[in-house]
Amino acid sequence: MNATRPVPPRRKLPIGIQTLSEIRSGGCYYVDKTAQIIDLVDSGKCFFLSRPRRFGKSLLVDTMKALFEGEQALFTGLAAETRWDWSRRHPVIRISFGGGVVSSEAGLVQRIQHGLRGNFRALGLGRADDIPVDDVAGHLADLIERAHAASGQQAVVLVDEYDKPILDNITEPATARLMREGLRNLYSVLKEMDAHLRFVFLTGVSKFSKVSLFSGLNNLRDITLDPHYSALCGYTEHDVDTVFAPELPGLDREEIRRWYNGYNWGGTSVYNPFDVLLLFQNRQFQPYWFETGTPTFLVRLLTERGFHTPDLSRLHGSLTLLSSFDIDRIEPEALLFQAGYLTLHGVTEPLPGQQVYTLGYPNREVESSLNAALLYGHGVPERPSFDARIRLVEVLRQGDTAALRELFHAFFASIPNDWYRNSPIARFEGYWASIFYSHFAALGLDIVVEDATNKGRIDMTVLFACAVWLFEFKVVELVPEGRALAQIQSRGYADKYRARGEPIHLIGVEFSKTDRNIVGFEVETLL
Repeated sequence: MNATRPVPPRRKLPIGIQTLSEIRSGGCYYVDKTAQIIDLVDSGKCFFLSRPRRFGKSLLVDTMKALFEGEQALFTGLAAETRWDWSRRHPVIRISFGGGVVSSEAGLVQRIQHGLRGNFRALGLGRADDIPVDDVAGHLADLIERAHAASGQQAVVLVDEYDKPILDNITEPATARLMREGLRNLYSVLKEMDAHLRFVFLTGVSKFSKVSLFSGLNNLRDITLDPHYSALCGYTEHDVDTVFAPELPGLDREEIRRWYNGYNWGGTSVYNPFDVLLLFQNRQFQPYWFETGTPTFLVRLLTERGFHTPDLSRLHGSLTLLSSFDIDRIEPEALLFQAGYLTLHGVTEPLPGQQVYTLGYPNREVESSLNAALLYGHGVPERPSFDARIRLVEVLRQGDTAALRELFHAFFASIPNDWYRNSPIARFEGYWASIFYSHFAALGLDIVVEDATNKGRIDMTVLFACAVWLFEFKVVELVPEGRALAQIQSRGYADKYRARGEPIHLIGVEFSKTDRNIVGFEVETLL
């Protein structure tokens, strides 16, 4: 008989704590990432990592700082205790754009100079009064050279939230370009200072192209999609089951996984730390991460591009596309991926050097919350949308197909006429199906879009309340009426699900761009 492993005592939850010393000295839970950090340091010199907001990037940077500064006492019992060379200490220059909002060129220069002066003081180097106040590149170069000379060891440069001044102004392209140029001037120094540097690490949310922001810094290695570092930020399944074992009793473990796990960058999947910590504190499943940042710009971009929202569950793209984020060239797929609304589900290589990346929602939190936000962006009044979703659950549980038609007919009728006149998205063919789909997705239901069968693809399959719902969507201005249900029947789409032994509802939904509503809703139920 195997003995039950004892559960360790509960510790403090490090909510909002971004410094290693406070976590380690304050009796908080800590997930050890030092083995991966040392692997990274041993493998090269200059690195870049993109991760969504609130993923522990600042704590990662602070941990690197403590390692290079030789704070050995903080690493007792961690992987670094026996793997790190504690006999050598390096001067660390840490630059962060995480606090506040910079909205002018002068403000950016002031912010950078303030940070550099702070590093001069922290390293005991006095002041650099002989450098012009607007010469941030010269100021950083001088700081690196002096740090190396004073300590006898090459300097370490750590940049946290490297892109925030640009992202804070992304809706004002002219200002964002000024931010980009100012930051490019700053970062360009790092290559020419190579002889004085031991390690360089930049991290932020977005991955700007090397041409636009890192021109000249061609020795910067991007580890964003390196499988070995997929879990460098975030909590793995193992972390949740071991480090946080005392917090698990009373919570549905499978529901934790469904709600919050699933972020992946080519290797091990992870949970967002912010979600996990707040779940353990509040003991309730809520969209904690999503609610900390309103994706207004993203919703507007998807709306303007006429993005077919059912595609969000199964996007495909190249590495170039996923990296195509710049002020003058923002691809929705890149923004969705880099901001954390979509994650990597798989990679194939149909031809050598031609990788195809498959993206989808990481978890229920993002799927349901993003689709609720998209409904509002698609002209749907918030209150009718919420009421319709609550009613939708009841209708599906009852298997009431007539009530389902009435629900969506009334719902489409609630969208104001002025919105149709002022918004371009209503002209796109996929608008109607997008609205329909997002209502289901906002509930976090089990949905399969473009559900493959041996005779074709079902537009949308929903598995809920011991029943199967198969939907086919058509726009009558494009195809003859009566074709939606006929396609489901003629292609035998139901055959895929007959073995489940559950009722199968075949539903053909037909929209009219002229009537701006459902004009056909045919149903056949197979028992």
